[in-house]
Parts: sequence; C-alpha cells; structure tokens
Amino acid sequence: MVKKKIVGPHYYRTLKRNMLLIMILVSFAPLLLIAGIILYQFQVSHQEKVIAHLEEVVEKHRQNIDGFLDEKLADIRVMTRTFSLEQFRDESFLQGKLAILQEEHGGVFVDLGLVNGEGLQVAYAGAFKLARVNYSEADWFKKALKSEQFISDVFLGIRGLPHFIVAVKKEWQGSNWILRSTIDFVAFNSLVENLRIGKTGIAFIVNREGEFQTNAPLAARPKSKEHVDLLSKSLPQGLTPEDQDQLEGTDRLRKKKNDHHPVTLIESDPQKGGKYISVSTPLKNGEWLLIYQQDTADAFADLYRARKLALVIFLVGGLGIVSMAFILSKRIIKHIVWADREKEMMNEQIIEAGKLASVGELAAGIAHEINNPVAIMVEEAGWIEDLLEEDGSCEDPAEARRALKQIKNQGVRCKQITHKLLSFARKTDPELRKVQLNELIDEVVALSEQRVKYSNVKLKLNLTPHLPEVYASPSEFEQVLLNLVNNALDAMTPEGGTLEITTRVDGGHVVVDVADTGQGIPKANLARIFDPFFTTKPVGKGTGLGLSICYGIIKKMEGEISVNSAVGLGTTFHVRLPLSPEDLAKKDLPHERLAVHLGGGDSA
Repeated sequence: MVKKKIVGPHYYRTLKRNMLLIMILVSFAPLLLIAGIILYQFQVSHQEKVIAHLEEVVEKHRQNIDGFLDEKLADIRVMTRTFSLEQFRDESFLQGKLAILQEEHGGVFVDLGLVNGEGLQVAYAGAFKLARVNYSEADWFKKALKSEQFISDVFLGIRGLPHFIVAVKKEWQGSNWILRSTIDFVAFNSLVENLRIGKTGIAFIVNREGEFQTNAPLAARPKSKEHVDLLSKSLPQGLTPEDQDQLEGTDRLRKKKNDHHPVTLIESDPQKGGKYISVSTPLKNGEWLLIYQQDTADAFADLYRARKLALVIFLVGGLGIVSMAFILSKRIIKHIVWADREKEMMNEQIIEAGKLASVGELAAGIAHEINNPVAIMVEEAGWIEDLLEEDGSCEDPAEARRALKQIKNQGVRCKQITHKLLSFARKTDPELRKVQLNELIDEVVALSEQRVKYSNVKLKLNLTPHLPEVYASPSEFEQVLLNLVNNALDAMTPEGGTLEITTRVDGGHVVVDVADTGQGIPKANLARIFDPFFTTKPVGKGTGLGLSICYGIIKKMEGEISVNSAVGLGTTFHVRLPLSPEDLAKKDLPHERLAVHLGGGDSA
C-alpha cells in the first residue's frame, strides 16, 4: 500500500535551508557591498592623507636642513666679506672668530682654517693639529676651487672622524684663497634624526653614489639593490624614462613638484625585502637626498586597526544576521507546517462536503428507489393483517408465507440501497493504493442508476477489460467520478441525452472519459471551470467547488484532468492517472473495450 503523497520533513528541511540561504544572501549582499565601498574609499583617503602628511613633513625637514647648511655657509661667506686676508692669517684672530661662531651656534662649527690656492692650510683654529696640512689632493679642495662656495660630502679625512666642510673661495691679491670650517657631524646627524614618526620611521641622507651622509639604523637601510639604485636616481634628473620603465611593476613611484624640489614616493614590492614606504627629496642643490623610510604596517597602523575593528564588527553583525535568519526561518517554517496541516484538514473537509453535496444530488432518485419496496412491504403487511382479522386465524398459510417473503425481499432491497449510499458517504480513506478503475466505475454507476433513469438519460459504458491497476484513493476517485456524472446529468436536464463513460490506456496513463450530449460549456468559461466558487448553474443549485475539488484530488494522485466542450454538442472530461512502474514496464497493455449500454435502468 502506498501512502498518499504529502509534504514530508525533507521538504521542510529543504525549504528551511533555501530560506536561510536567501535571508543570509539578501542580508549580506548589501552589507558586503556597502562595507567594501566604504572601506575602499576610507583606505584610499587614509593612504593619501598619510602620504601627503609624510611628503609635507619631509619637505619641511628639507627646508630646515637646507636652511641649516645655508646658514652655516652664509656665516663663513659673511666673514670673508667682512675681514681681510691678513686678519685670517692671524691664528689668534681665527680662534676668536671660531669662539664667536661656537658660542652663537652651540658648537656646530668645529674649527676654522685658511687654505691657499696650492692647498696648504696657512692658518688654523681648532682642537685638531691640522696647521700646515696640505689639501691639494683632497677631493673637497678640488671641488671648492671650482665654485664660489662649497659644501662637501661627509668623509673621514685626516682626523679619522666623520665630518663635512663648508668652504668659501675668495680672491685676494690675485690668488684664490679658501676659508673653510668643519661642521660637527653629531649635531648635523641629530638634526636629521629628529624626523621620526611611529615606531619604524627614520630619516637619513645619501649622496649621488648612495653613500650615507648620516647615521642610519640597519632596519632603516635600503631593502634591496633596486631600492638603492632608485634612491640614487631619484635625485634631480637622475631617473631616466628607461630606469622608470625598468622599475615599473616592482615599485610605485610618484613625484610631486614643489618649488623646484621634487618629492619622490616609493612604495615597495613585498617580494623585495618587506613592505615599506620611502619619501625622498633632494638637498644641497640636488647633491644629497633626504630619505624618510617607514614600514607600511607602521605608516598605516591606524588603517589596519580600523580594518580589524571593521572585521570584528562585520563578524559580530554577520553572526547576528545568521542567528536571526536561523530563528526567523525556523519560526516561518513552523507557521508553514501549521498552515499546511490546516490546509490539509480544510481540503479533507471540503472533499467531504463535496461528497455530501453529490449525495444530496442523488437523494431524489434514491428516495424514489426506496419508496417502491417500502410501499410493497406496507401493502403485504396490510394483506397479512386482513387475513388475521377475519377469524383470528390464517386459513391460507401459503399466501401469508408469500407475503412475508415479499416483505423480506423488499427489506433486503432497501438495505442494499441504503448500504450503497452509506458506504459512499462514509468512505474517508485518503490513502493511495492499487485499484481497478472499472470496479470503481461500476460502484458509481450503481449509485447513480436511479437518477440516470429519472433524468431520461441513456448511460453507455465502454470499459476496457483487464485494465491495468493504478494508485488512487478509492473513495476520492469515486467522488470525482460521481461529481462528473452529476454535472453531466445536470447539463442534460430536462431534455435528456446520452452519458458515456470510457476507460482506456494511453501511453503511460489510464484514461477515464466522461462524455455527455448536454448544452456544452462556452469557450470563455473553459479556462475558469476549475476555479473555486465558479459555477454556471442557477443560484442555489451549485457551490462552484465540485470541479475545483476534483482538480485537487486528481493532482494529489499525480494525475491530470482536462475538458473538451462545444456549445450545443456536449462536453467530455478526461481524467488521466499514471500507471504503476511495474505495469508501465509491461508491453502487452490491453486495448480492447467492453461496451455496455444502459438506458432507463435496463441493460442493452
């Protein structure tokens, strides 16, 4: 036995899963989109703000360092314009001027010296023993002779300590003389190192050859050879288009013009020693390069913290969305289950009501059928009473026995009629099981026989013998058939006509055709006849639920019901139920039909 098809737990689990996924997707899609756009815009804006800040800080630091160097060079230049050669040749005079410079600038000037055109230092004031030192082969001296003023790179020199020289060339008495001073490296280095931001940010200076002019911790040194090359080439006119093309894709390079002092930004490739940012700008007329370098994680620490916070908020919000989606879907499914159960109960009640309505339509014929045997029983009972009243005894026992037998026969007939009626009315078996449709049709025909007779309708049965069994609910199928028969009889009242019921096999289905020669259905109404509460019968003679119930019952059995009709010619309903898999596998399905004609209650 096969249970009728109902919505099971698997259906509700699938529905709940789909509903949960839809809720989550619908909730997360705009959240992800908005969060992605906002985070991206925030990231771009924050990065630009940080980089702009770094560029501004580096530019201001460049101004301070260039100002420091220009100031020291200006002090020496003023001295050369203020005092004569004879005064500078006096070491006591030089010592006095050095003391003034040290007092004014906090010991930045280490010493003073006068060097002639041959490179011989003819006068010296300072802490080192550098009097009469010959600088003719010194690189700084050769470069100083070529310009009016000069600032050297940092070097060790004779004293063995890092320092650099500021020098001014002056022509006295037809010869070139250079007034030079050594700048304290520690003071200069501290000026550069004042530029510190975050934990890893540090500034340092390199020359055109990439040599450090200040101290630089190991962590702040260039991360790769390409970085060193790029830093060196970032000096004015140092980066050619070929160099930029060569480095494209490994570093991001950006230049910002600012009063003839370009600021170069380099964002490293993680594959070249770690992710970092370098901001550089030229110093000393492009001979030096001030570089500020900082790890990207440190530079954008606030951005990364905001990302982490946003991720935490997103995860917490996502967890809340998933939780609420789960709770809501569970509640909705619970309501759907309850509604489906109520609907199932309502459907059963509607089917039962339809069944009672069909029985009501048979009531007149059944009442007349029962009335005949009851009248005979009353007549025979009166006859027996008359026999007994004559003398208190029955002189004709045979006649009495005949009357009693007639009463018994008519009582059995009444019982059979009422049994058929009650059997149909009480059947509520909604389960699907294998049934023979010909047998169910015979039961419905027997139940409708009296109404057919009194409606002046000729009933014709074309039943295919050995019809394959199908899965159906017997009582519900009988209700469908009875409803179709009643509708056909109504369509042929009072003129009468022919009602034909046919069974056949069509492909993988067993088909039951119910045809009448009634008035037919207008084409405009054919699309609506299975709608609930739609009826063409007069008011009070139809609820509009009959065909709707039939449609629901057949669909529940996984079958189909359709109609063909023409006004004035009649209507034919086709009920198709699928064959069972085992019958469907058989090749020798029956195609013969057994024709039985019933008219006015007699077999033809």
